[in-house]
Amino acid sequence: MSDLIDDPIEGENAPEFSVSELSGAIKRMIEGEFSHVRIKGEIGRVSFPRSGHVYLDLKDDRSVIAAVMWKGVASRIATRPEEGMEVVATGRLTTFPGQSKYQLVVEDLKPAGVGALMAMLEKRKAMLQAEGLFAPECKKPLPYLPEVIGVVTSPSGAVIRDILHRLRDRFPRKVIIWPVAVQGEQCAPQVANAIQGFNQMTPGGAMPRPDLIIVARGGGSIEDLWGFNEEIVARAAAGSDIPLISAVGHETDTTLIDFVSDKRAPTPTAAAELAVPVRLEIAGWVEEQGARMTRGIGQALSLRDQRLRDLSRAIPRVDMLLQTPRQRLDAAGDALPRALQAGVQTRRVALAQSSGGLRAQSLQRMIEIRRQTLGRHADRLTPVRLRRDIDRRRERVADLSRRLAEAGTRQVQGLKDQLAALDRMRETLSYQATLERGYAVVRGDGALVKTAEVAGKASEIEIEFADGRLKVGQGAVAATPATPKKAAPKPKAKKPDAPEQGSLF
Repeated sequence: MSDLIDDPIEGENAPEFSVSELSGAIKRMIEGEFSHVRIKGEIGRVSFPRSGHVYLDLKDDRSVIAAVMWKGVASRIATRPEEGMEVVATGRLTTFPGQSKYQLVVEDLKPAGVGALMAMLEKRKAMLQAEGLFAPECKKPLPYLPEVIGVVTSPSGAVIRDILHRLRDRFPRKVIIWPVAVQGEQCAPQVANAIQGFNQMTPGGAMPRPDLIIVARGGGSIEDLWGFNEEIVARAAAGSDIPLISAVGHETDTTLIDFVSDKRAPTPTAAAELAVPVRLEIAGWVEEQGARMTRGIGQALSLRDQRLRDLSRAIPRVDMLLQTPRQRLDAAGDALPRALQAGVQTRRVALAQSSGGLRAQSLQRMIEIRRQTLGRHADRLTPVRLRRDIDRRRERVADLSRRLAEAGTRQVQGLKDQLAALDRMRETLSYQATLERGYAVVRGDGALVKTAEVAGKASEIEIEFADGRLKVGQGAVAATPATPKKAAPKPKAKKPDAPEQGSLF
């Protein structure tokens, strides 16, 4: 009782902890009680820093727990965490003393059932479809008979054996296999790298670039096929310049790569059938086309032979063609001597008629007529007649020159009279002539003044008379405005007693 009385304050004998000691005790207690827990919730905020660790929040409708996934665990999980994804996280609870918070260290992360995976798949599908990766115009046509086929699949499974066997049965082609993991966390990056690697090959190089790519895998659960639902695989398939056939799973299995590929095959065997045609069918088709061509050539030759025979019957014989011309030639040969004799006789008669007019008497008479005509013309060419003709023509030229000079003088005088009349009219219409009669022109500040009101407002008045101009200051001029009067009917205009000065303009 005495000890209790000696205590000044009740409870001061309790032990004291430092902040670090208390945080460590809480940490040990939480890690001891919750060393292995499984939490189901929805992923909220998620971040992927450069260090490779993953930080995320697990939440439900009322609470949130921070979680961290170290780099080693993040590289092993099959499903990449995404916001809104419902998962089951396995790990241990611990605290972070530096911030007085607790968090879950995730050791395993799986989707919470098939429903969560399908919801995430639908979300990715809607996103890629909105970007246009599923559009039909993005699909490339498959080559009819590719020289080289690239196959992306596991080299140890039955899929590659089925593809090779089917290709060998239908039409053997060169096949390049790019081995990849077809499930697990390494599936998606390896398949995407394989598609991109085939596209980066050089056509005609040491390792020829494929003309067609087949991405194949056998059937399995949605978790096993999930690597082909990853976004990097879908984008790699959509960005491939080489036509691509997807053959993942069985007929009922549908993955994201099926929507972006150029052709979907229900099985890997069907993919091989889509890749190449049947060689025997092509050989049969070629043989059938050859037979058709042979039949066509035979029929064409037969038709042309029949046509030639028909035409030959319509063409007359050679002797019939020459018979009529030969007869015309014989008739012309018989008539030629007679025609020559008649022609010679006709020309002889014409020559005799022409030579009859060339007798000596006729020629002398024609010469005499020409001599008389020449004598008459010679009389006109005597010097006297030529001089008389020249004088007459000289008088004619002089008369024309005189008449031309008189006409020019009259025209110039008429123009002078017209110019003088116009000058008199100009003087009559000019206001200078009006100034000579006692009028004047008034200008105010350089502008024409028409009213007393304008003159009163001008700072300088200039009056122009007939003999010069006079400037008058504003003070020397008194402008008296006219007193306005009541408007009255206009009386009939009367002739003023004295002339008044009016406006000239």
